[in-house]
Amino acid sequence: MIIAERILEWRGEHDSKRIRVKLFSPQKTKQAWTCKYVIDWPDGEKEKTASGTDAVQALIIALQMIGTEIYTSNYQKAGGVSFADANGCGFPVPPTLRHLLTPDDAKYL
Repeated sequence: MIIAERILEWRGEHDSKRIRVKLFSPQKTKQAWTCKYVIDWPDGEKEKTASGTDAVQALIIALQMIGTEIYTSNYQKAGGVSFADANGCGFPVPPTLRHLLTPDDAKYL
């Protein structure tokens, strides 16, 4: 079940595209908790799963994985990905990638 969704915008040199991010409810497996997410990039949809020892950890890791994918993407490098006219996308990243955050995200995340 989708528990959250965000529409981001990529502004390239000549056009802009919407990037839809969907976050699913954490699920219990035999070994751990998992949390699926989907990023619908302009070049195709990518689905991934984060795992944690409980639902909260799986959710936090999924959010950080989303932030990592966005901030290390070619779309971020070629114009930037943003949410609601902010200077950033509003997703956290692990501490080792904080240097990639835009000013708004670095200030609030």
